[in-house]
Amino acid sequence: MAISSFLSLMLAPPSPKLYSYSSLSSTCFKPKPTTSSSFPCQFQNGNVSTLFASTVGVGEDLPVDYGEWFPKPDPENRRRAGVLLHPTSFRGPHGIGDLGDEAFRFIDWLHEAGCSVWQVLPLVPPGRMANEDGSPYSGQDANCGNTLLISLEELVKDGLLMKEELPKPVDADRVNYSAVADLKDPLITKAAERLILSEGELKSQLEAFRRDPNISGWLEDAAYFAAIDDSLNTFSWYDWPEPIKNRHLAALEEIYQSKKDFIDKFIAQQFLFQRQWRKVRKYAQMKGISIMGDMPIYVGYHSADVWANRKHFSLNRNGFPLLVSGVPPDAFSETGQLWGSPLYDWKAMEKDGFSWWICRIRRAQDLYDEFRIDHFRGFAGFWAVSSEAKVAMVGRWKVGPGKSIFDAFSRAVGKINLIAEDL
Repeated sequence: MAISSFLSLMLAPPSPKLYSYSSLSSTCFKPKPTTSSSFPCQFQNGNVSTLFASTVGVGEDLPVDYGEWFPKPDPENRRRAGVLLHPTSFRGPHGIGDLGDEAFRFIDWLHEAGCSVWQVLPLVPPGRMANEDGSPYSGQDANCGNTLLISLEELVKDGLLMKEELPKPVDADRVNYSAVADLKDPLITKAAERLILSEGELKSQLEAFRRDPNISGWLEDAAYFAAIDDSLNTFSWYDWPEPIKNRHLAALEEIYQSKKDFIDKFIAQQFLFQRQWRKVRKYAQMKGISIMGDMPIYVGYHSADVWANRKHFSLNRNGFPLLVSGVPPDAFSETGQLWGSPLYDWKAMEKDGFSWWICRIRRAQDLYDEFRIDHFRGFAGFWAVSSEAKVAMVGRWKVGPGKSIFDAFSRAVGKINLIAEDL
């Protein structure tokens, strides 16, 4: 799941051609045994269905409106053009692109160029502990937003920072994520502190965000996880003390009491990300631009997702992965690709009604107009490798959840604008 490019032209598959012989029933072209026969010709694409009830002989007159028999265009199936550009690649004043003025300028450019789709990579916070170098496909949480995308200038407009507090502009060709974090994190934290201590409409919006049932579940787990991660210098949650690792209530209560300020600021920062992203998305919708998101099928082991939902993953009793993700040898690698993400326990997930996935789908719908799922074929069959293996070629194919998970999505959230990646 490497990123080949941050900027590429994206063209959606074309809609069915207006004139297409394949759209006509083959019976239209079969020889007729008599000079007077039925003409059961109909369009097969679902837009127009015309079947003669009367008998029309070869060479006889067709209805007067025959020349107007064309499939009606479906606006949802029209050919579209767009651009894949992750927000980190905007020109940014602080070493990284953000959700400030450049995002709105880009939407204006898409509109003027006749584009209708803006595709982004996952907006999740990239992992900072395992040399992922900012990859959004190595995120530390499936639902949180990347707070490094928060625009400091927008925080000034909100009255949460003063213009004099902004750092000097940084001119960089590539994003140095550790340097950007050192520069922006303290200021975003300061803005969050001021928001928490404030009164007024913005504070009310923060409280509503925190109470939202579609957000509070995953947000609380993420905040606790981040608070613990901030306190303990370990490579993964597997090395945490047993009471915390196993989420004992007394241990979690102790974390809340000792890290309450951190947890409150974490939630406030997620609110600020959400606020800025919604502003960008609303502007895109106003300009007729659909934002296409991206969802990696798997999540990282060192994440709130796995720590808080162990029963949904293929782990042993101690919480260590039994099987991990990857793909067998292919054109890209003679030994396959060992991704290393823990695999799902699909039977346990189905027994629970796929609740974890439904929460994730709802979050995607909250962020995007449509979205693709990376490695979509994993729902049909997935490559499973022992967690002790050094290469992916020693794995084997296993059956995925198939149609059952999408039936669950349909029952829970209704229609989904979903793109299936064909890899």
